[in-house]
Amino acid sequence: MIKVAKFGGSSLADAIQFEKVKKIVNSDDERKFIVVSACGKANEEEHKVTDLLYLCAAHMQYGVSPDSLFSLVEEKYHKIVNDLNLKLNLDEEFNEIRSHFSKEIDTDYLVSRGEYLTAKILAEYIDGEFIDAKDFISFIHNDEVDMDLSQKRFRELLKTDKKVVIPGFYGVLPNGNIKVMSRGGSDITGAIIANLIDAGIYENWTDVSGIYVADPRIIENSLSCPRLTYRELRGMSYMGANVLHDDAIFPVREKNIPINIRNTNKPENKGTMIMADCKELDEKDPPRIITGITGKQGYTIITLVKNHSSTLVGFLRDLLGIFEEYRVSIESVPITVDTFSIIVQSKAISNYLYEILGKIRERFEPDEIRVDENVALIAVVGRRMQSLPGISGSLLSEFGRNSVNIKVINQSADELSIVVGVENKDFEKAIHCIYDRFILEEEETL
Repeated sequence: MIKVAKFGGSSLADAIQFEKVKKIVNSDDERKFIVVSACGKANEEEHKVTDLLYLCAAHMQYGVSPDSLFSLVEEKYHKIVNDLNLKLNLDEEFNEIRSHFSKEIDTDYLVSRGEYLTAKILAEYIDGEFIDAKDFISFIHNDEVDMDLSQKRFRELLKTDKKVVIPGFYGVLPNGNIKVMSRGGSDITGAIIANLIDAGIYENWTDVSGIYVADPRIIENSLSCPRLTYRELRGMSYMGANVLHDDAIFPVREKNIPINIRNTNKPENKGTMIMADCKELDEKDPPRIITGITGKQGYTIITLVKNHSSTLVGFLRDLLGIFEEYRVSIESVPITVDTFSIIVQSKAISNYLYEILGKIRERFEPDEIRVDENVALIAVVGRRMQSLPGISGSLLSEFGRNSVNIKVINQSADELSIVVGVENKDFEKAIHCIYDRFILEEEETL
């Protein structure tokens, strides 16, 4: 079985972390393909390399010298190379990068150099083969990757029995220019590689031991999820769980390749396994009723009431069309008879709220229109909820018992998730009461 192992910035923050990565890579011959992020922060005083490179680009565009910022990047990489006793000539690399410095610098090229340099260093350190992502990851346009062309080019480059090290986060456009992905895009690169070579597993190494049931910044010592499905992960990550980039799911899901979230600092921990179907393992080891509790603050609910609107063909389409005019993405649309609630992110609508309300009044002449701001959405996700009656009722009862006012509730027809809206001030309280009632109590009975 071939494994793809992606290491995040915190896993490659300094020479000590590089040593950990080398041990992990060399401990398993099946870890053939290694994808890396740019070096992260070794301490709180440092900046992430990618952040520094973005700042360098911004300085140049405003006619300000980036030298003091770029010197921090140079110092960090020189120190790692020296501490690891490598022979890599970084001066040549840095001179090449500096030759591009100007007001018209290609920002994507510049910020991609963090991953590029990190991969160069790791390839020499583990005696591996460096393959540049720009030589095979091919974008059609914007963020869409041409998987067929990328696979063809990648296979043409594979001419070694050594472990292969690849920089994450970027590829190349049809015109030859480098194109970076959204932040955290190295996760996507790892998933693309796993897809291209039909990997048996995609390992994503970071600084946490898998995916937690709830945000450990809210729930101290939160339990972790030993396994979950792609769909559960999608529901959790969309609503705030950010261990893995959302778009990293799709390339591996297409070929049913499991994802394993692991901790570089605790490699003995098996972490979290993410699969298309957990049924076989669940039969031997039943999962918790709730897989995860995630959420975000900062939503606005616009509620429109108009008699007989539920029977009007095209009413909802016309209503949502107003938001589309302002390019405001809709999070959810809970509906009851003649009542439509539109949930959006507050920051997305803040500049257009009163214009949108004006258009709604003008076009629909509603009997009532109400705006609720400072709302938090909490998603309760779990595949076992599908087979157990009364979960929604128990959840609502628990909120009532803890004096948490519910603004809105929405449950998918497949019963995989329940989304509840509460006031921002009750956000952490609500997560605590769900965790205590459904996670801790269940653990105590095991």
